[in-house]
Amino acid sequence: MRGRVLVAYDDSEQSTEALEFALREFGDATLLVLAIVDPGEANTKRLFSMPTFASEWYEDAREEAQDRLAEATELATVAGVDVETDVVVGRPAKTIVEYANEHDCDHIVTGSHGRSGVSRIVLGSVAETVVRRSPVPVTVVR
Repeated sequence: MRGRVLVAYDDSEQSTEALEFALREFGDATLLVLAIVDPGEANTKRLFSMPTFASEWYEDAREEAQDRLAEATELATVAGVDVETDVVVGRPAKTIVEYANEHDCDHIVTGSHGRSGVSRIVLGSVAETVVRRSPVPVTVVR
C-alpha cells in the first residue's frame, strides 16, 4: 500500500505489536508514528503537587514521549523502514482521529489496548473510539 499510515505508539506491548505490523504490512507507505501527551494523566498524579506541577509534568511527559519515539524509530531502522514521528498533546482517541484528518492519512494502525492506568479505565478503550470515529480504515492489532 502506498499512501500515509498513522501508527499510534505509546510503548505498550500492544502498540509495539501495532508498529511491527505496520512496518511489515505498510513498509512501502509513508509511516507516521504518533506519541500523545495526555493531559488527563496529569490529574491522576496531582495529589501532592506544587504550583509548578503543570509545566514540570508537561516537560517530563514530552521528554518521555520523545524517548518512546526514539525506540519506535530504532525498531523501524532495524526493519529497514523510514518513519516520521510527532508528539502532540490531547486526549488519545480524539487526537489520533484529528491527526489522521489533518495529515491526510489513508489508514490508522493501533494496538488493541494501550498503557494501563486510571485514565484508560475511566475513559474506556481508545482503540474502540478510534474505530468508531475514524474516517479512514483502522487496523487494530492484538
